Amino acid sequence: MDGRNLCQTPTTYRLLRLEYLLGLLVAAGFFLAHLYEVRWWVAAALFLHVDLIGYLPGALAYHRSPDRRISRVYYVLYNTMHSLSVQGAVLGAWVLLRGWEWALLVLPIHLFGDRALFGNFIKPFTVSFEPQPHPSVQSALRDFATVPWHRAAAR
Repeated sequence: MDGRNLCQTPTTYRLLRLEYLLGLLVAAGFFLAHLYEVRWWVAAALFLHVDLIGYLPGALAYHRSPDRRISRVYYVLYNTMHSLSVQGAVLGAWVLLRGWEWALLVLPIHLFGDRALFGNFIKPFTVSFEPQPHPSVQSALRDFATVPWHRAAAR
């Protein structure tokens, strides 16, 4: 929301997802417009590497863990591989080494799709690796819905 209020309300969260949906539609539009120029093995490798490194190891560890607690390493892997900055660097390095190609659009398509379609953003260490309601977040959302800011600030 702002630099002093780092949570999202359901409405601001949906609006943020809507912005990523616009980016997804633009990237997908360019991708589809150049579909016959896409090298499919490159597109598949770039699309899959994000989750093969960033999501799958943590998901497997999470589902194998009896108490669903996993190492922070899995969060770091997820956040690194799902970072627009990191994948932008991958894209930039590819362009410098191999030149531009339309298959590169799968990187923003993947990340924008995760955010817009599934609501998945960077994961803090304090929430479950797989989405589960956190009691503190649920409490804060109830407060957001019922307590005006000027009364909450006076507390």
